[in-house]
Amino acid sequence: MIQYVLVAGLLVWFLLRKQTKKLVVDFPKEAYPEWTNKEYTFKGSKDEIQCYDPATGFDLGTVPVIKPEQVKAIVDRARLAQQQYKQTSFETRRQLLQSILDWVVDNQDQILNVCARDSGKTKMDGSFGEILTTCERLRWTIEHGERVLQPEYRAPGLIMSSKTPTVEFTPYGVMGCIISWNYPFHNCFGPIVSALMAGNACVVKCSEHVAWSTQFWQSVFSKALELHGLDPNLVVLMNGYAETGQALIDQSDKITFIGSPKVGKMIMKQASARLTPVVLELGGKDCAVAFNDCDFNQFAPQTLRLCFQNAGQNCAGLERVIIQSGIHDKFVDYVSERVKNFRVGPALLETVDVGAITMPAQLDIVEHLLQDAVSKGAKIAAGGKRFVHPKYPKGQFFEPTILTNVTMDMKIATEEVFGPVMVVFKFEAEQEAIDIANGSEFGLGSGVFTLDLKRADRICSQLKVGMTNVNAFGVNYLCQGLPFGGVGISGVDCFSGVEGLRGQCYPRAVTHDRFSFLRTSVPGPLLYPLTKKSDAFQQALIQILYGKDLQTRFSGIKGLITASF
Repeated sequence: MIQYVLVAGLLVWFLLRKQTKKLVVDFPKEAYPEWTNKEYTFKGSKDEIQCYDPATGFDLGTVPVIKPEQVKAIVDRARLAQQQYKQTSFETRRQLLQSILDWVVDNQDQILNVCARDSGKTKMDGSFGEILTTCERLRWTIEHGERVLQPEYRAPGLIMSSKTPTVEFTPYGVMGCIISWNYPFHNCFGPIVSALMAGNACVVKCSEHVAWSTQFWQSVFSKALELHGLDPNLVVLMNGYAETGQALIDQSDKITFIGSPKVGKMIMKQASARLTPVVLELGGKDCAVAFNDCDFNQFAPQTLRLCFQNAGQNCAGLERVIIQSGIHDKFVDYVSERVKNFRVGPALLETVDVGAITMPAQLDIVEHLLQDAVSKGAKIAAGGKRFVHPKYPKGQFFEPTILTNVTMDMKIATEEVFGPVMVVFKFEAEQEAIDIANGSEFGLGSGVFTLDLKRADRICSQLKVGMTNVNAFGVNYLCQGLPFGGVGISGVDCFSGVEGLRGQCYPRAVTHDRFSFLRTSVPGPLLYPLTKKSDAFQQALIQILYGKDLQTRFSGIKGLITASF
């Protein structure tokens, strides 16, 4: 029966939904799996970025660098476009975003090919982390954006009861975004979707490690804006190095940065010179705490997806499994047996479970952290080394790894791995699990797995994180009404949800007269020149407004009458 209800609901929704303009964009030839090329020979320079497929080493050519001196003109054009765009209706903005959503749904496979080609991820990793998340961001923003950004009434209190106070959400102007390479599609589209709904322009400095796809994403936004009669200068994606991002910080009205704590601190320092507000999403050392009484068959299988999604290159991925001693060995055996059979390789050419490491330097980081841990007593239950593909020796791969017997003196216990490594801790009592979970300076996401829901809430309330889930992990990000952000060195402020969308605006406090015939004026005794009765009048007024009992307030009324004549 329920399937008929769902079908009927979808039919009604389709019939009532306004038809949107169809967005058509040609995909690059490199996005097709059959495309091949010679292996790259590094040709990058200060003027060009060398692009290549990290899973095969295929040469993707070079793209020009946007120089710092070019950034001001780009932002100026975006600012001019925003002056008109901010006047558009929410319906116009919804139609724009709906066209983009329809295009994403209709072109999933090719979008995933672009992501796989530029970042090396598998198409399933892309479907989870690029497509699903972006579609949900678009859906929530289209459905709830206008309501969230409408002026909000605030209670005036007795002293200003003749007024109607509201908060208006006014777009900042030009949002500057500096984004990471791990999700080239979603990290680019997410901030732009919010900026456009709020009435902003958006200029994005994309990571040089995924510069090839940046050109394509730019064509998508340019054509979408033109399709709806809007200025394409409203959204600009730039390729460049650190200097390009630094120039963007100096020109933007607000900055969103996705990256490392080290760079985030530098951005915050630079932005402080102009008091430019920042949103910093700086990664995490996210954990799942599992107790002996958890639903093992629900918990164990999903840890593999949560940890090895995108080859572990996730700011909010599962890095630490903190598991109670009663199920520890069973869990390690379960995940190790399966991880040993994971297939690693180029996702566009083979059927694989784990794709490539996008940034070559990350391989060294993963190796260093593992070597440090093993030297201090950790055990590798599976994986543990680079994988050299027999056909594609320039592919950047690392074996999915299970690391056990981890202690808090190891670097890997507290530092972000950003690679395909599951770090497993054993604990006995609740407090020990909490201490391990809170033992890192990162504080982004978490999950607690137990059938004792009171204990789950108790543990969650003691975790120093911005996001937590009971008997789940990471699902908060698919609840797009929730904010996404962390504490500690995981960042400052948040994006997504009500808070994130309103963060695209600055709040403006506004008051209006509740009744047109009743205007605010200063009482006579408080006008200049002041008299001996002025102080008595003011004190009496405060007694009336804030007196603790009726006697105090009646005394105030009496004093007010006396001071008025």
